[in-house]
Amino acid sequence: MARILKIDTVYAGWSTLHKAAIQTDDGAVMLREIEDHGAAVAVLPYNPETGMALLARQLRTGPLLAGAEQPRLLEAPAGLIDPGEDEETAVRREALEEVGVELTDLVRIGGVFSCPGVSTERLGLFIGRYAETGRIAAGGGLDHESESIEVVETPLVELARMAETGELTDLKTLALTLHLRLKRPDLFD
Repeated sequence: MARILKIDTVYAGWSTLHKAAIQTDDGAVMLREIEDHGAAVAVLPYNPETGMALLARQLRTGPLLAGAEQPRLLEAPAGLIDPGEDEETAVRREALEEVGVELTDLVRIGGVFSCPGVSTERLGLFIGRYAETGRIAAGGGLDHESESIEVVETPLVELARMAETGELTDLKTLALTLHLRLKRPDLFD
């Protein structure tokens, strides 16, 4: 059975970088670097009355460093779970901070590892309904976090088209869009 033989912390800041010696099932030993920044949540806010979704567009340094043509990704609201929060509290907070909306009928669709080859992050995925009366704040993220989020209301039909053509480049947003389309195809007509 695979097991960690040794783990050293290489860097500790917002994110912690570990170097680990791991023994595989067949007894081989491999060295791996692992990034840890805690658990997170993501939600696709959708309005079934208008056929719209609320998304965040923001600069992402990973795609910028990788030379992406468009490093300002269109994404479902997401963020880390703060100490003492449960997933539902965190996802409601993130939706309000990032896109200014209160959610109703929140449904957890699963928990996934966002990048299991290098990160410990487990991401709780949700879909949540909103009504126009639930748009109670401007969104845009927190100033002290320099998020500079652009709130983008997008037709679900357009979101599905972007998923089909590969224009939707954020994995969590792609998964949430495809899930909602599978469960509620009527919203995408």
